[in-house]
Amino acid sequence: MSPILLNGIGTVNDHSEYIEPEVPFKNPQIHVKNPHLDTMEEDILYHFNLGTKTHNLPEMFGDIKFVCVGGSANRMKSFAQFIHQELALPGNMDDVTDICEGTDRYSMYKVGPVLSISHGMGIPSISIMLHELIKLLHHARCIDFILFRIGTSGGVGLAPGTVVVTDKAVDCFFRAQFEQVVLGKVISRSTELDVGVSKELLQCSSELDDVPTIIGNTMCTSDFYEGQGRLDGALCSFSTEDKLEYLRKAYNTGVRNIEMESTVFAAMCRACGIKAAVVCVTLLNRFDGDQIATPHDVLVEYQQRPQVLVAHFIKKRLGLVV
Repeated sequence: MSPILLNGIGTVNDHSEYIEPEVPFKNPQIHVKNPHLDTMEEDILYHFNLGTKTHNLPEMFGDIKFVCVGGSANRMKSFAQFIHQELALPGNMDDVTDICEGTDRYSMYKVGPVLSISHGMGIPSISIMLHELIKLLHHARCIDFILFRIGTSGGVGLAPGTVVVTDKAVDCFFRAQFEQVVLGKVISRSTELDVGVSKELLQCSSELDDVPTIIGNTMCTSDFYEGQGRLDGALCSFSTEDKLEYLRKAYNTGVRNIEMESTVFAAMCRACGIKAAVVCVTLLNRFDGDQIATPHDVLVEYQQRPQVLVAHFIKKRLGLVV
């Protein structure tokens, strides 16, 4: 059966798959695709402990130009303190406060034009956060901002400590798409990220010491163990050679690292016309093993590399460095 046009907004194929149309990245405004929001008397951002009636969101967040999200609450607090110092903002960097302290789901810190938010681990956790974050930025009437995911990953054929700026986020079948089941139908969304931002990040990396950086595809999986072909989980139904063959296939398609959030991040940003980038450091080369045995102090330095790179990008955009 040929694809059928649905009211001019997308298609359904014979597998009941809906393919969403894309929004150009050049648009300065967010395209929130939910007509129901306009009819709501109040929008409660439950997991942020914020709302359109209880808080003046344009006043609180209207000047945001950069949003950085990462898995760990502690890491995103550290990033907020780091960017406070890098931007030479007034006050003590240790005084940054958690805007979401009324909830234990996510943490959020605002430092000048930068918002730093934790998203937890895995697609379900980051997708909940992204729904509310995108609505927050919409209600705050933010324009011309960039959204970054900064984090850690497993490398595929790369030395530990290499930073990967994602070209395309791919699923476990190496497809540049994210599939979401909605009311029994599969919605397929593109996971391509903004090329201009990726190239700008790569240029920024060349201006820094000890931040080796490449652009490559990032594979997103549904879990840390079986889904990533690890041999050290509680369950394992495959051999060492099976694992290595799969990693070789991934490498040959352009995959250079593996994590658990990039596809939904890229898909939601693209669907809403948001410029975004995924910047993750590799903690190990998966061809060499599965367990992370690197000394803690080395891991800490690795984890800081995406922060240093994104901070340099932000400072350049703000005209603070040449």
